[in-house]
Amino acid sequence: MFRYIGLLSLAITSLSFSQDCNFTLLGELSDFHDGTPIVSATIYIKENDRYITSDFDGKFKIENLCKGPLTLTISHIACETKTVYVNITGDTFKAITLEHHIEELGEVSVTGNSTKQETNTAQKAVIEVNEIEAFSSGSLADITRTISGVSTLNTGNNIVKPIIHGLHSSRVITMQNGVRMQDQEWGLEHAPTVDVNALQEITLVKGASALAYSGDAIGGAIVLRPIKAYNRDTLVGKTIAVYDSNNRGYTVSSSLFKSYKEGWFFGGQGTYRRFGDSKAPDYVLSNTGLDFKAFSLQSGYRSFEESFNVYYSYVDNEIGILSSAHIGGIDQFIESIESGQPSTIQGFTYDIKDPRQRIRHHLVKAEYERRFSNLGKLSIQYDYQSNQRQEFDRRRGDFRGVPSIDLLLQTHGLQTKFLFDSNSNVKVQAGIQSQYQDNFADPATGVFRLIPDFQRFDIGTFVTSEWKLDNGYLLEGAIRYDFNHIDAQKIYREFRWEERGYDQDFADIVVDENIAPGQLLTNPVYDFHNISVAIGAKKRIDKHEFALNYSLSNRAPNPSELFSDGLHQSVARIEVGNLRLGKETANQLSATYTYQNSRFKVLVEPYINRIDNYIFIAPTELGIRIIGQAGAFLEYEFLGTDALIYGVDLNLDYLLSERLSIKNSTAFIIGEDLKNNEALIDMPPLNTRTTIQYQNKEWNSLAVGLTSDFFAMQNNFPNYNFLYTVPSTGEEVLVDVSTPPQAYHLLHFNSSIETKLFKKNTLEIGFSIQNILNTSYRNYLNRLRFFADEVGRNFQVQLKFNY
Repeated sequence: MFRYIGLLSLAITSLSFSQDCNFTLLGELSDFHDGTPIVSATIYIKENDRYITSDFDGKFKIENLCKGPLTLTISHIACETKTVYVNITGDTFKAITLEHHIEELGEVSVTGNSTKQETNTAQKAVIEVNEIEAFSSGSLADITRTISGVSTLNTGNNIVKPIIHGLHSSRVITMQNGVRMQDQEWGLEHAPTVDVNALQEITLVKGASALAYSGDAIGGAIVLRPIKAYNRDTLVGKTIAVYDSNNRGYTVSSSLFKSYKEGWFFGGQGTYRRFGDSKAPDYVLSNTGLDFKAFSLQSGYRSFEESFNVYYSYVDNEIGILSSAHIGGIDQFIESIESGQPSTIQGFTYDIKDPRQRIRHHLVKAEYERRFSNLGKLSIQYDYQSNQRQEFDRRRGDFRGVPSIDLLLQTHGLQTKFLFDSNSNVKVQAGIQSQYQDNFADPATGVFRLIPDFQRFDIGTFVTSEWKLDNGYLLEGAIRYDFNHIDAQKIYREFRWEERGYDQDFADIVVDENIAPGQLLTNPVYDFHNISVAIGAKKRIDKHEFALNYSLSNRAPNPSELFSDGLHQSVARIEVGNLRLGKETANQLSATYTYQNSRFKVLVEPYINRIDNYIFIAPTELGIRIIGQAGAFLEYEFLGTDALIYGVDLNLDYLLSERLSIKNSTAFIIGEDLKNNEALIDMPPLNTRTTIQYQNKEWNSLAVGLTSDFFAMQNNFPNYNFLYTVPSTGEEVLVDVSTPPQAYHLLHFNSSIETKLFKKNTLEIGFSIQNILNTSYRNYLNRLRFFADEVGRNFQVQLKFNY
């Protein structure tokens, strides 16, 4: 028995030694994008436990292999490590591609303070996560205002939207995680519905690259990138808690993300913010509280060849409107101007009463990307948004608690684009984008609808390109075509229809002349065809850099500009649209000069923008209108003119020592109404910001800074003042709705320190003071400046725990 076992063992041993192990594997490594060889890559052979490297041609050879499986792990600087399985059945050749631009797996790669460049020849600015976190209790516009040339348009202290070179609302688009935000941004008191704590980076994009997002972004595109999962097996998170003394407000935000080395990831983030009434230096700003809730979820798979992700976000924001801004008529408005203080001053409270706004916004996005060897990347995206805006006024009886405006805007978007990037010196991106919108104005409000029901369809196609020339020049170019279709169901009151001469010019759009007593139903339909073009060039000479850009942009009027008609109680005025408005056409020329050495950097950005059919809102010639028992109200209308906007942005950075630096940003802008030979309304005044900052990493990353903000008085403004006869006295008074407030100067302080709690956990403590001197002032670009001063001194404490 033992003899047979021995013979069998000998036979098996002899068979194994006779196995053919003379096979050779020849491999070739190349860049997935352009096919260039990957030189000096490291190849680990698991079965043999040894390493080899690729040669100058990207090739490698493994000899004396036996039949069977072979596992190779390939790594290279700036490449994603890749594991390849090869079944050896004889002499074998294996071509292997690597992603040699791993930073492109995400839309942005952040290492320290570096970011992927969004545009090369046009004006741009990037705000990174550390700066964003300093504004955890603030708004998107509060953050972007730190960029030279960007101001804010305010409705009180909690509704803030960005102004870029004098342009705002529909002329400035917001891209949230690749989705154009549709949150009824046309309203001057409609701020972007965004949770800043969900963001990793904010980029202001202009020029050729902006045409990949939209053709009507005359002011620019604000690109928001959410917190991204890492490209490795890890679990990371952070929690930020903030307390503000002025409004006794608190903000808590947490995020947690898990990713796996195989490429799968998922994560979530949430924020809760609660403010009570803010306080001016001399009084409480009654009913200025805020109740903000938001969360987002994302999941997907990511590799260098293909990826997909699903994203969902929800924002529920309730905002109190300053009580004294809710006036019963022009008499109270005059009284507010003359008294210099709010007509209603009550004690502090967290309660939010009428008037108020409530906005609920859902966003869903699904995206798929696929890379093709030696060609580029294809991406396909679908997104859906639901935005419900409710505005509540002080109402009595059966309508108590019923909103006076209740709008539901639903938007479906579908887009596909292809990036050709196989040639490192030439990049071309082409795409097509479509969007369908349905707006429903709920008639259950019992109020004549300010904005009507409408459907809107948009489709656009674009091509952008970038060339790197041998002589050191960088060129960019883009062209885009957009088609916009608007189909509305609008009810007009007969007196308004005839007063504006619509009965002569638009009789063909009347559907029903007796929809209700004194009212008629119309069906205005608009089609717009828009062409946009942008070209730019940049040249670097030693420490000097020069860039020049030209862009042609077109923007169709939005539904608010066309169809508004009625009392807008949240801003205490009547707003009237204009069916005669055409599309805006903007021709903009801008230049950038940069000088930088090891200690000093200066950046100068002059620009000039000619906009034909520029649309704006201003008081009517009548000035006021009486509405039944509600009283007399200011009346504003949308108008068109030809405008010229020009200015310059200046940025200076100087490193005084290794730890001490000083920065200054200054913006100057002029807006001219060419048809009426007067200044444009709502142009930002001259403003300058200077910050002195001390940093010492050896002292627990201590940072201390002092900031000075100066805003000059706006001396270039149109005169829309009018005379009004007070019914009770018969006295004729001048109603001043035009004169800007005086210049003002503010000082702010900020500090932070970081300490390690555990091996991989840190705690950052921040302390800051806004408006150190508790200065009383009024902001020309705050639409409630007639009723109250701005917010006074605020002490802020922030805790950030990284884990």
